[in-house]
Amino acid sequence: MMRLTEQILAIAAEHPDGVALSAKNLLHLGNRAAVDQALSRLVGRKQLVRIGRGVYLRPVTTRFGTRAPSVEQAIAALATQRGEIIVSTAAAAANALGLTTQVPVRSVYLTSGRSRKIQLGMQMVELRHAPRWQFTLAGRPAGDVIRALAWLGPAKGEAALKTLKRTLPPETFGDLVAAAPLLPTWLAQIIGKAAYL
Repeated sequence: MMRLTEQILAIAAEHPDGVALSAKNLLHLGNRAAVDQALSRLVGRKQLVRIGRGVYLRPVTTRFGTRAPSVEQAIAALATQRGEIIVSTAAAAANALGLTTQVPVRSVYLTSGRSRKIQLGMQMVELRHAPRWQFTLAGRPAGDVIRALAWLGPAKGEAALKTLKRTLPPETFGDLVAAAPLLPTWLAQIIGKAAYL
């Protein structure tokens, strides 16, 4: 009969890279204490990476050896397992849209869950709790625009939105206009102005 650690590794191997294992999903293999202990041993041996309480990922194996999963894989897995919305920060969204040349140095994400830090290989990833409106249209281009405008603020946001209106696809701008009632007043106003200019 296979040991518990071997059974867990066999289950992990069935999943593609970036798919998280949850301790709760492994309880059919044994009681919670035994599963937690086996997972802890696998993390100690670097055969699994712990990305949150009870959430684990298999390291990525390449011809150069093993490494921690990418930050994007870990964030996506954590969001799925925890039922949280996790998005890039406003500064990262502004950079991606070409509204700033500043490149965020640290890996920081906004979360609908609690604020915390997770260690991912040699990298520290920070999750910051944000207000609900910051997750409006999460995972869509218009959601990135909302967070970028929030980061720029009222003074710079209006000019940036005029520039973006010329470059954004019409459906993205339409999503932005439709979401305006869910946003803070100052942001809704500049979106409204841009829509009717």
